[in-house]
Amino acid sequence: MKNKLYTSIGLMSGTSMDGVDISIIQSDGQYEFYNILDDYFEYDVDLQEQLISLRKIVVNQNDLLKKSRELGILERKITVFHAEKINQVLSKYKHQIDLIGFHGQTIFHDPQKKITKQLGDGKLLSQLLKKKVVYDFRQKDIENNGQGAPLTPIFHYLISNIINEKFKIGFPLGFINIGGITNLTKIKTISSNFEENIDAFDVGPGNCLIDDWVRKNSNKKFDENGNISKAGKIDQLITNQIIENFNIETYSKSLDIKDFDNSFARGLSFENGCSTITNFTGYLIAKGIESMSNNIKIKYLICGGGRKNNSLIDCIKNNLKNKNNFILENIDKYGFNGDYIESQAFGYLAIKSFLNLPISFPNTTGCTSPTVGGKLVKNF
Repeated sequence: MKNKLYTSIGLMSGTSMDGVDISIIQSDGQYEFYNILDDYFEYDVDLQEQLISLRKIVVNQNDLLKKSRELGILERKITVFHAEKINQVLSKYKHQIDLIGFHGQTIFHDPQKKITKQLGDGKLLSQLLKKKVVYDFRQKDIENNGQGAPLTPIFHYLISNIINEKFKIGFPLGFINIGGITNLTKIKTISSNFEENIDAFDVGPGNCLIDDWVRKNSNKKFDENGNISKAGKIDQLITNQIIENFNIETYSKSLDIKDFDNSFARGLSFENGCSTITNFTGYLIAKGIESMSNNIKIKYLICGGGRKNNSLIDCIKNNLKNKNNFILENIDKYGFNGDYIESQAFGYLAIKSFLNLPISFPNTTGCTSPTVGGKLVKNF
């Protein structure tokens, strides 16, 4: 007998702080998965600027206390925005919704101090929408000695099986998620003991340094298709210096965009700076791929907004030492829209959390034992 299917809305607003991805999915929380609907809603300029400004000044635990009033006001705005957009989506989908997976907007993340703060009031969202809401997905993992990230690998595991059944591409199979930060997942094989068959970690910046450079030096929000980078020239001297001076000693720690800055490109032209920053980002992602792969031939499926930056993808490939060991392809080629993998994932994680099933594991976040994350609230 098949397990019950739950219908869930997954919400994701990433470190780019540009808007909210919304997905409606169905799943049993284990093996079955069906994507029903995906949509994207952009923040208005004022809301995005408030978010970016507040994130910049909240750099430690004391700032969370000092700015608690401003954070509270902004959290309500964020929550109301999500509720309004969900109602728009639900006008297209008339069937019953069992759960909402509400990631919220990360404003501060420091697992070493066991603090992670996502703006998003799950109780208010539940009240506004009259739905059960699962939120605060990362805190329990951090309390269990994990890094609170990445959380999508268990979803990558699920869809790797779906993709393999349809396209027969085999294992191991990797996923590269290029959002603000880049994280990697490697699925060794599909088996009942899936814990031991998933490895995952953050590897470095994704879009964050590039987006920041573009926003500071133009009226654009990001480097569409990598066209700005392509128009510039990589400053090899600066690249060599930053590579020599920058070293990620371990991939066991989760990363935040505040761990990086693009000041090394100061003084370069707009295009050359973008090109140099893009190459440095590609270098770090390539080093992460090499570290995860252990000289095994592996295909990686690329997800997230960064997959559309052709210049960045070229830089990743150019920085890989043994290029014959790695095949990099967009996940879109295999029936999944790479823009919505994370929002679909949080719909799936909400179901797992509701069923008291773990969403993070020692090999994905470094937690001591498999951890059931998220808080369930019914406030209506």
